Amino acid sequence: MNVLPPSIADLTDDDLIALYGAVPFGAAQVGDGLEARVDSAASAGGWLRVNFVSTLDGSASAGGVTAGIGGPDDLRVFDLLRRVADVVLVAAGTVRDEGYGPMRVRESDVAWRRAHGMPDHPVFAIVSGSLSLDPTSNVFTEAPVRPLVLTSSVAPADRRAALSEVADVVACGDDRVDVALVRAALVDRGLARIHCEGGPSFLGSLIAADLVDELCLTVDPSLEGGAGPRIARGASPELRRMRLAHVLRGEGDVLLTRYLRRS
Repeated sequence: MNVLPPSIADLTDDDLIALYGAVPFGAAQVGDGLEARVDSAASAGGWLRVNFVSTLDGSASAGGVTAGIGGPDDLRVFDLLRRVADVVLVAAGTVRDEGYGPMRVRESDVAWRRAHGMPDHPVFAIVSGSLSLDPTSNVFTEAPVRPLVLTSSVAPADRRAALSEVADVVACGDDRVDVALVRAALVDRGLARIHCEGGPSFLGSLIAADLVDELCLTVDPSLEGGAGPRIARGASPELRRMRLAHVLRGEGDVLLTRYLRRS
C-alpha cells in the first residue's frame, strides 16, 4: 500500500494553480465547491495567505535565513503563489534579513498575469513601525510597481518624507501598526489577494488578530537542533483552528501543505 502523498513532480504549473485555488477574481475558470467559496470570500473582504517553510523540529530558518531549507519544489510553489497575488506583504525585518530586491516575477508569470487580466507584477507592501528602510535601496529604486510602506502615525516624519519619494507611505494605526488596518488598507486599494511572506513576529500578530485565512507550509525533512525561530512569535488569545486542504510530496521528501481557516 502506498501511503505517501502525491508527488508534485506529476503536476503542471496550471495543475498547481488550480490546486491552490488561485484563480483571479472574475475569471471564468473558477471551480465549484471549496475554491469557489474561497474566491467569493476573497472578493468580498480580501484573502490573506501566508507562506512559510519549517524544519521537522520547528525552525523557520537555518543559519539565520530560509534559503537552506525547502528545496526546489518549495521555490516552485513560492513563485506560483506570487504569480497569482495582487500584493506581496512582508515585514521590514524580513526584507532586510532575507536580502529582498525589487518585487519582480518571472517572464512566464508576467505572461500568465496578462492573460488573466492582472497587472504585470504584484505590489510590494512592507510593514515597518520605525520606517528603518533605505529609500535608495533597489527594493524601491528598481521596483516595477510603486511599493507600499505601511506604518503608524507616530513614525519619524523625516523618514516618512524620504520614503514618500519612492513609495506610498500609509498610516495603519496611531501609536503602533495595527495589522487589521494593514489588511483593510490593502483591500481598499483593490489588493484583495494578499500573499504574506513573514516574518515570525508579523505572523504572530496576524494570528493574534485572527486575520490568517490560509497557511501554505513547507516542511523540510531536516532537524535544525539549534536556536532557530518558529514560523510565528507572539501571543494569541486562543488556538486558531485550520483544516487541511492538501499535502504534496516534493524532491527529497519535502512536504508542501496547505491549510485553510475552519470558519
